[in-house]
Amino acid sequence: MGLLGSIWHTLPLSPAMLYLPIGFILGPSGAGLVTLDPYENAELFTLLTEIALLISLFTVGLKLRVPLSDRIWRLPLRLGVIGMLVTSGLMALIGITVFDLPPGVAVLLGAVLSPTDPVLASDVQIHDVGDRDRLRFSISGEGGMNDGTAYPVVMLGLFLLGVEEAQHYGSRWAPLQALWGILAGFGSGFLLARGVVKLALHLRQRYHKALGMEEFLTLGLIAASYGVAHLVHGVGFVAVFAAGVAMRRIEHERSGVTPPSEIIGAVPAGDEPAVATHPEKAPAYMAETVLGFNQQLEHIAEFVMVLLLGIMLSVAGLSLEGALAAALLLLVVRPLSVFVSLIGEQTGRTQRVLMGWFGIRGIGSLYYLMFALQYEWPLAMKERLVSLVLTAVTISILLHGISATPLMERYHKRRLPIVDK
Repeated sequence: MGLLGSIWHTLPLSPAMLYLPIGFILGPSGAGLVTLDPYENAELFTLLTEIALLISLFTVGLKLRVPLSDRIWRLPLRLGVIGMLVTSGLMALIGITVFDLPPGVAVLLGAVLSPTDPVLASDVQIHDVGDRDRLRFSISGEGGMNDGTAYPVVMLGLFLLGVEEAQHYGSRWAPLQALWGILAGFGSGFLLARGVVKLALHLRQRYHKALGMEEFLTLGLIAASYGVAHLVHGVGFVAVFAAGVAMRRIEHERSGVTPPSEIIGAVPAGDEPAVATHPEKAPAYMAETVLGFNQQLEHIAEFVMVLLLGIMLSVAGLSLEGALAAALLLLVVRPLSVFVSLIGEQTGRTQRVLMGWFGIRGIGSLYYLMFALQYEWPLAMKERLVSLVLTAVTISILLHGISATPLMERYHKRRLPIVDK
């Protein structure tokens, strides 16, 4: 990818479409060089996918350079909450009626396949910080939100399967607990990141301290916001997304409407400390440096996760059930969930159609699948769920990877030059 990256991005293909077959070839169905059992290694895979997901959530939060009071936030919020619930419910119903799954496994199927990915469909995501295109903003923001909002539904599925650790999600207080988890997660992540970033800027601008080490600031914010959210019984994924949003909000408040790249300007080698401590440039420099580092991490995480998906697919194999689940998810459930979510919102017909198509499944689904496999419930049910989910995610990656570039190019050519208000 280091040698061919610039060429690859000119093709109607996503990098994941290269990593996936390589992983499959490395696995038992190919050369047999790597054998990773998803059942025996579920705890390790949960940790790896969790780290990758946290990196991507912080990155997408840092890209959304729009005030929280702006009405455009209603779009990803509706998709990330209402759309996730509709998707989970419909896929659970399909699991029971079409695939004859037990209720617990059916709910897990719906919950695992409900999160959309904020990374894999790069052509559809926000490219430039401050992009207000409703399609790009909605899909990016939705991917940042629904990875966290799906957690209570996953726990409900585990409760129905009799998992002891999920028993409290079967009580009458479960809806309030889920609501608290989301609100506490967002609030704790936002406030913590805001305090840390303001402290770092204060030390830099007043005392010329806390310079450099943006990579440690990035990883520290991700880890601290995730940990603090768990301490207050919040959803850690929501907290990390909120931490990225908070850092960008501070930069936007200081920089105003001027793009951060224009605020910073050219930085000659050796002048980084002067820019990092400049009264006007420091917030933009910090945010953009952290974003640059995190995007590099994101590329590596994407490679590792999709390679891992290919290896596990080589172990489990593709299934006709999974292909049918993918068809129903992508062609029926996703468009219907977008339609329901956006009732009353002002979006163009083309934008709604593309939102209904670009609901790519990826790292979030892989994480929740591995998370569920950690617990004790019948192996035969686990094997069936793994086959369904891995096949559906694979088909999503391939179809969205092929269609993203041509559809988005056509969208931008046909789109009228209207500025969102």
